[in-house]
Amino acid sequence: MVEWMERQRLRGIGVRVLKVIDSHTEGEPTRVIVSGGPDLGSGPLSDRLVRFREEADHFRKFAIDEPRAYDAVVGGLLCEPEDSSCAAGVIFFNNEGYLGMCGHGTIGLAVTLYHLGRIDLGIHRIETPVGVVSVDLHSTNRATIKNVPSYRHRKNISVEVDGIGEVTGDIAWGGNWFFLVHPSPKPIEANNLETLLRISKDVREALSKQGHTGANGALIDHIEFSERPGDAEAGEINARNFVLCPGGVHDRSPCGTGTSAKLACLAADGKLQLGEVWTVESITGGRFEAKFETAESDSVIASITGRAWICGETTLVGQAGDPFAVGIETKGSRS
Repeated sequence: MVEWMERQRLRGIGVRVLKVIDSHTEGEPTRVIVSGGPDLGSGPLSDRLVRFREEADHFRKFAIDEPRAYDAVVGGLLCEPEDSSCAAGVIFFNNEGYLGMCGHGTIGLAVTLYHLGRIDLGIHRIETPVGVVSVDLHSTNRATIKNVPSYRHRKNISVEVDGIGEVTGDIAWGGNWFFLVHPSPKPIEANNLETLLRISKDVREALSKQGHTGANGALIDHIEFSERPGDAEAGEINARNFVLCPGGVHDRSPCGTGTSAKLACLAADGKLQLGEVWTVESITGGRFEAKFETAESDSVIASITGRAWICGETTLVGQAGDPFAVGIETKGSRS
């Protein structure tokens, strides 16, 4: 009934137009709404995110659901920052809902802002619903983000997963909540993609059913499997990963918030030293270089370096009477 009412409301207001810039960061797409988005007022971005979700969620669906996009796309609504020292504010979202922070998306946002002529090369502050991050734009296509504080919440948590048995991992925060499993239950190879998707969804469901959460009962909505690469690549790559995102699809990049959470665990175990570079490759071949500096309360500040490219400048149109004006939810991908 709610979805039907949203469709009727959109039909009744005539044509909707959004201006967006599309980019990808190490293969993972980002769509930034630069004009035509909802008016969420002022105040903290955490409050504006709530208004976005409760009052204007049809904009999210319009921008990134089919037929205008597809499940892997992460969206970002460009906002005026509350903090005047920030170059921009952003609220990230995906096919399922809203994200606190998005590492690949912030790199894509920086490249987008440069493309629009809104920032120059150098260091800039970006406001997100979970805090201010910084981004150092090294060139047209390469940037380093300095994330919000990341930390491990619980170590060596085991869950029983149907058809797999016991799976053990760490619960950690990197701007989103992660369950990090190493080594991966299956080799992280392209021909194992469907199996990794199925297993990671089963692990996420098992965590929820068995009562495992992030701090304050927060839902663990990202699952990361990682493995040490073969000896021939060991000198170049420290790890290869597979990340399940909240909407049931995998991250094409190595995942910025996931890499931040991983660094927090490595630092806590003494397996990565201050300033040491850690290179991670995604299942599709995208790479991030990461390192950390210490922060308070057993957390780390992760710096993630990656590349992003502009893919398109698009005007999204929603005509009155369009039966799919607020998108088509492909439910099967989210099971």
